[in-house]
Amino acid sequence: MLLRALFDAAIAAADPVRCLPSFLPLPPKGRTIVVGAGKAAASMARAVEQNWPGLLEGFVVTRYGYGMPSERIEVIEAAHPVPDAASVAAAKRALKLVSGLTGDDLVLALVSGGGSSLLTLPAPGFTLADKQAATHELLMSGASIHDINAARKRMSAIKGGKLAAAAMPARVVTLAISDVPGDDPAVIASGPTVPASDEPAFARCETHVIASGMGSLLAAAEVARAAGVTPLILGDRIEGEARDVAKVMAGMALSCAAHGLPAKPPCVLLSGGETTVTVRGKGRGGRNSEFLLALALALRGHPGIEAIACDTDGIDGSEDNAGAMVTADTLACAHAAGLDARTFLADNDAYGFFAALGNLVITGPTRTNVNDFRAILVK
Repeated sequence: MLLRALFDAAIAAADPVRCLPSFLPLPPKGRTIVVGAGKAAASMARAVEQNWPGLLEGFVVTRYGYGMPSERIEVIEAAHPVPDAASVAAAKRALKLVSGLTGDDLVLALVSGGGSSLLTLPAPGFTLADKQAATHELLMSGASIHDINAARKRMSAIKGGKLAAAAMPARVVTLAISDVPGDDPAVIASGPTVPASDEPAFARCETHVIASGMGSLLAAAEVARAAGVTPLILGDRIEGEARDVAKVMAGMALSCAAHGLPAKPPCVLLSGGETTVTVRGKGRGGRNSEFLLALALALRGHPGIEAIACDTDGIDGSEDNAGAMVTADTLACAHAAGLDARTFLADNDAYGFFAALGNLVITGPTRTNVNDFRAILVK
């Protein structure tokens, strides 16, 4: 169906094999050291291997289950979203790998969302337990990714440009896939190779954002146009409590259906960014699934509106689904099955709700990550 085709197009646009090669620098006179972290790290490493003409050495760390076979760049795994001992070991290894280089050497840093957890080294005065507790508390509180990563930097001995500092005087080229609203390289994976300010010591460091949420939204828009549906991109920086964002977007969709504004049907409202969930219940969920459950309630079974909301990394929060879908009869089917949507929402159990209806979207690891993708189709 069209909604799933839009999501697939969004993921394809952020595939490293497609978007990374044109950003590769020329080989250096000396060594080429690859170091990377994130949910897209393994596929980024493969894209480098397939397109690099010279010698390569190094490793990347990705989330458990997100690895893939490699030839020259080792792929290891660690925990996400809460770091573990493997995350610490990876950070120590990364710092050791880039130390002692010369001005003729190149460090190719492959950075994507999830890298903050996967590459963890507590600063003096902090422990891994401190970072684990802080991360868990922030995730449950509904804090934004900017706030979470700011806290991570303060507690880290590798983030905020410290990895790049360790690599001096080598040239450092960072290729980043953005999972943060605004695409600030200093926020992506907490910026291990991106200094907080423009310091002369980092003059040989450069960063390129090779894929972002907007790129994926534009790709989905092209698929919509080809299907005769008018796309309206609402933005790639949508933030806020998932259920509150859902109410606003439901209002826009209902306006399209009733008044042809801000777009006439058939149209699709596209958006990205990262919503948050303040967890008060005990259910299973994820921000995209919670968004959809709140959206379904706000739409009240409107016969001409359907929606999909998924995380482009293939994991909505910490569950095994990318997200879910809402159809015109979602609430009616739930009622027939004895499911009360408001009760599920109150318990933050959107996963349980959509699983019972068979409306989860399960992709497995996509090995990329440009954050949330939402599409609301008004027929």
